[in-house]
Amino acid sequence: MTDTREHALAGRRGSIVVSEWPNPRPRFLTLVAHGYGEHVGRYAEVAQVLVGRGAAVFGPDHLGHGRSDGERVAIGDFEDVVADLHAVAGLARTAHPDVPLVLLGHSMGGLVAARYAQLHGDELAALVLSGPVIGDWELPRRLLAREEIPDTPISPAALSRDPEVGAAYARDPLVWHGAMKRPTVEAFARMLDTVSRSGAVGRLPLLWLHGDDDRLVPLAGSRVGIEELRGKDMTERVYAGARHEVFHETNKAEVLADLIRFLDGVLTH
Repeated sequence: MTDTREHALAGRRGSIVVSEWPNPRPRFLTLVAHGYGEHVGRYAEVAQVLVGRGAAVFGPDHLGHGRSDGERVAIGDFEDVVADLHAVAGLARTAHPDVPLVLLGHSMGGLVAARYAQLHGDELAALVLSGPVIGDWELPRRLLAREEIPDTPISPAALSRDPEVGAAYARDPLVWHGAMKRPTVEAFARMLDTVSRSGAVGRLPLLWLHGDDDRLVPLAGSRVGIEELRGKDMTERVYAGARHEVFHETNKAEVLADLIRFLDGVLTH
């Protein structure tokens, strides 16, 4: 097991807990943006693989998530989360100046990462989006049309074909198991629109990973966003039968191999 370190950063709306999977002499840095309702500790296996390939990995528990401050899963403005992530990048760069930085975002973290790349893409060597909430994600429209948002938590079975992934998620005390909150859903809708209107990432290499049986963030809606975001260097990997969390899927070895192959190609140019 790779050792982890913890840092506390002053975020826009409170203290943010940052996990670091260290590497004393990294050849690149990876910044991880986790998804809605979860925490960055769920990416420990991905981080360990990346450390084994020469990375130092940093990732926050976003505002209102995991061990960071804030009302649980309450995000009034995703620009605050983007700013917090940029502060984590500053922490990583202070520890390891002049090392290429890769940004990896999953689901909600993919929305945050997409906006980050639009604002700070010149600071990145590559962008990786896994099941990203971008483009035509119809859930906010459906929920906001209702008088009350139903108390329907995420189904653990929607995450992966591996039942243990869902079981671990269901018993994880740092995961939010309740309903979505209207201000957060409204913030999702606004940021989806902002990212859609804010242009492509230009020459920044982009890797898009998605399961074709993703029922939480359906493939077709994300593809709309990818087409708006993509620049001149985009790699797509769609996995047959895979659900939402491709890094936790039954074919995760294939997914991780695709990630490493992409990063090796980018970082050796």
